Amino acid sequence: MRRLLCLLLLVLALPVAASGFMDSRPNAVLGGALNNSSDFLPVREAFQLSVVEANAQHVRLRFVAAEGYYLYRHRFQFHTNPADLKLGAPQLPEGEKKHDEYFGDVEVYHGIIDVDLPRPANDSRPFDLAVTYQGCADKGLCYPPETEHVSIDASGAASGAPAASRSAGWRDLLLFFLAGIGLTFTPCVLPMLPILSGVVLRGQVGGWRGLSLSLAYVLPMALCFAALGALMGLFGAQMNLQARLQSPEVLIPFALFFVVFALAMFGLFELKLPQAVSSRLDRLAGNAKGGSLWGAAVLGVVSSLLVSPCVSAPLAGALLYISASGDAWGGALKLLALGLGMGAPLLLVGTGGAALLPKSGPWLVGVKNAIGVLLLALAVGLLSRVLPGPVTLLLLGVIGVGVGVFLGALEFTPKSSRQRLAQLLGLLALFYGLACWYGAWSGNSDPFKPLAAAHLAPIASTGAGAEAGAWQTITRDDQLQTVFAEAKAANQPLLLDWYADWCISCKVIEHEVLPDPQVRSLLKGYRLVKLDLTQSNTEQRALLDRYKLFGPPALMVFAGNGSEVEGSRVIGEINAVDFASKLTSANRQQGL
Repeated sequence: MRRLLCLLLLVLALPVAASGFMDSRPNAVLGGALNNSSDFLPVREAFQLSVVEANAQHVRLRFVAAEGYYLYRHRFQFHTNPADLKLGAPQLPEGEKKHDEYFGDVEVYHGIIDVDLPRPANDSRPFDLAVTYQGCADKGLCYPPETEHVSIDASGAASGAPAASRSAGWRDLLLFFLAGIGLTFTPCVLPMLPILSGVVLRGQVGGWRGLSLSLAYVLPMALCFAALGALMGLFGAQMNLQARLQSPEVLIPFALFFVVFALAMFGLFELKLPQAVSSRLDRLAGNAKGGSLWGAAVLGVVSSLLVSPCVSAPLAGALLYISASGDAWGGALKLLALGLGMGAPLLLVGTGGAALLPKSGPWLVGVKNAIGVLLLALAVGLLSRVLPGPVTLLLLGVIGVGVGVFLGALEFTPKSSRQRLAQLLGLLALFYGLACWYGAWSGNSDPFKPLAAAHLAPIASTGAGAEAGAWQTITRDDQLQTVFAEAKAANQPLLLDWYADWCISCKVIEHEVLPDPQVRSLLKGYRLVKLDLTQSNTEQRALLDRYKLFGPPALMVFAGNGSEVEGSRVIGEINAVDFASKLTSANRQQGL
């Protein structure tokens, strides 16, 4: 039964695991739209700017984009005051290439980006540096261009730049702790529990003695992971790993790396430390005196090296995430939480709870196979950054078909109820794989909607007027107040669409949501107004502040009396079905 549960989890997780890597634009959140600003960070928390070096030769700026946020390469601008002090051309690293169906080819940056600005020779005057940048959230929100000011004095020192460090929050630590518990139940780590507990505890299970011995083993192991996290947080930021890991020269070897680990999970071969290293570690572990605190501590350090090859693929992802944070202290805390999570089951054993742990058995083979498939999906996700969308969808289809065949989808004589259930899951995976193939040949690239039809044409917009079904585009506050007054005088409900040309999610709403037949029918009788924030001038930014918005897209419904309909606001990207549900509720509140 455990194997079937693992296989069910695999079939359900397969499209989700790959889709996060292969989407070419921000996605709406599953299960509904984002409808309040608390779902997003303020712009200066999402993108933190600092000066890491300033001297007579150059100024080096560092941008740290929070997890789930990215910056556009072509939106960076740098201006000096006095204007006659000319800096050299900005030296930007190569960005991650993305193709957007509305904006074409763009380059974006996730994680840490260092920008070098050469200073003019023989000009040591102090100056103010205005830094303009723009980014978006993966969840579907585009921030207006933001400008920050940094003062560089005559000696080259900088002031006025916000710090870029970000400490580890309790949510991050909890996720790493849970990940550590999950890694404990991988096939190569779980069988070590009874062995290690026998060597460390020597029968001293339960009570304070068992707890102290277990802690003496777990804490050094976790501290070794913490040291690794600190090193990656410190030197990974200086090496700018996140920016460097976007080129084909790096992504392709990393993808092959995960494929090799997947094949090892399928049992084609075994990955382990070199014999010369493993034999020395085994001798050290054997010489450690069991049952003592010192011996338990030595075993804890050694085991952190012994188990690392088994968890190298997940650990590599964790290290990459930490290197992007640029935070040595946070990296240490995160991997400390990971190590403590891996040691939690041993603490349970040491305090007398060994009976609660699952025993080794054939069900672990199902876990290995499931991890192998997810590693293949991760490899496809990495390759999706350098391959066209349909090709990555085609590869995902290969994985789906392979899972279906492995689970017996093409076998016609199942012998037991367990085999029948496995065959049913296999048929689902096979159908999904075939749908991906069909979608790939049709030019689609969305793993969530491999059979999606072509986009509907957008609603036509007009520069002025308020005819039925027509959109009126405005750009200023006085125009907004005018349309509000006219709609209120006519007791006409109004839909306000916050839009900008540089907002990808705005284009998605314009092309896929607003033209939907159900949405259009629910908007009958509405005054349709598009507030164009493309210029992102001072007046437009004041409007965003007034309505407590970070940026477009946003959709707001106003009743005929001019008040905003409660619970109807949408912030970020939304799909047509969920927006139709919002409109239905808004119309019901207004009695329409």
